[in-house]
Amino acid sequence: MSSVRFMCQRCSQPLRPTQSPETLGQEPAALTPASVQGQPGESPEEGLTSRVEINTEKLQDGDSCRTLPGEGRMSGYDFNNFTLLGKLGSRRSLNSIQKATRGSFDFLSGQEDLDHPLCEDCTDDLLEQLDTQLALTESDSQNYRRCLKTKEGISEEVREALQEELKNVELEEARLLRELEKVEENRERVAAALKEAQVETEMLDQQERQYQRDCSEMKWQQLELNDELRSLDNRLRYAQTQLDQLEKTNAFRSTFTIYHDGPLATINNLRLGCLPTVPVSWNEINMAWGQTSLLLLALSKTIGLEFQRYRLIPCGNRSYLKSLTDDAGELPLFCSKRKNAFFYNKLDQAMMAFLDCMQQFKEEAEKGKLGLSMPYRIDVEKGLIEEPGASGGFYSIRTHLNTEEQWTKALKLMLINFKCSLAWVSLRYFQK
Repeated sequence: MSSVRFMCQRCSQPLRPTQSPETLGQEPAALTPASVQGQPGESPEEGLTSRVEINTEKLQDGDSCRTLPGEGRMSGYDFNNFTLLGKLGSRRSLNSIQKATRGSFDFLSGQEDLDHPLCEDCTDDLLEQLDTQLALTESDSQNYRRCLKTKEGISEEVREALQEELKNVELEEARLLRELEKVEENRERVAAALKEAQVETEMLDQQERQYQRDCSEMKWQQLELNDELRSLDNRLRYAQTQLDQLEKTNAFRSTFTIYHDGPLATINNLRLGCLPTVPVSWNEINMAWGQTSLLLLALSKTIGLEFQRYRLIPCGNRSYLKSLTDDAGELPLFCSKRKNAFFYNKLDQAMMAFLDCMQQFKEEAEKGKLGLSMPYRIDVEKGLIEEPGASGGFYSIRTHLNTEEQWTKALKLMLINFKCSLAWVSLRYFQK
């Protein structure tokens, strides 16, 4: 049994042959869809064979499928049937029938612009399209006939005039074509120029974007520089203010403060000396001597003085002097708690050497018109400081064979001389 199946070439619906291909020379009809079923109790092959034989007899007896001339379609066309080419014999099988049918469809498909087979609906659509094309063709044919009749009825003069007009129109067409060519050339040039302008515009846009970025960066740098400039101005004004305050400030007066109210004189709140009624620790006295030696060294450097016989070494409560003329070694300006200062000759030597350095400063400062004038005179060889006035007297700076009151008084007069020296230095060297 053959497995050939027919499909509609338009809608792809499955078709089943229902007519014998016995009547050759007649036109093929449509195929019935595969949804048509056989009679109950019949096999598919038997039912198909019986239907083919019955339809063949009907086709041989009637002329319902004849083509009427001049109408472009079939009269009384039964779209549930189709024609199979070849003789129908009792010995032919369904396979040979289907092969013959397939060959007929291939032949028809090769002769026309459409493929066979077709179902009933597709055949109706096809016939409607052919009728429409036929009507259009007949209309065009009638128009051509009218044009030919009109041409035959035109006189020679009118024909020549029309020919002349046709030539003019052709010349105008040629001129317009040339102008069109020029316009096309101009259009190409304009297109090329436009493309160049677009490229240039894109480049300018890129340059503008880069310029905007550079401009933004420069503005940002400008803002940062302006902030830095304002900060520097503020720092400069602050520094100028501090400078003005420092210029008005006396370094010596701010660093060294000397008071002499009462029996004891103080330097930077450190008492220099002691009394039986006012005991002072030697640690405080040593520190006061360190501040005094630092003050004398600062004053000597201010006026450019170099001591001749001794060199001051201020070291707080362990300050000392160093001899420059002999091998006396270091002369300490301090005394420990384990030693009695009034029986300690090293301290007396150091205080005598300190008084010598103070005398050198006094002699150097008294030079010139604006010289220093200390209120209390110094006797270096004896180690005495004189207090002028009605109750004037000499007070020894040494502790040996001296009382605490006399020694403390001498130290007080020495600090008063230093206080006057501070005022003199401030007026001469630090005032504008």
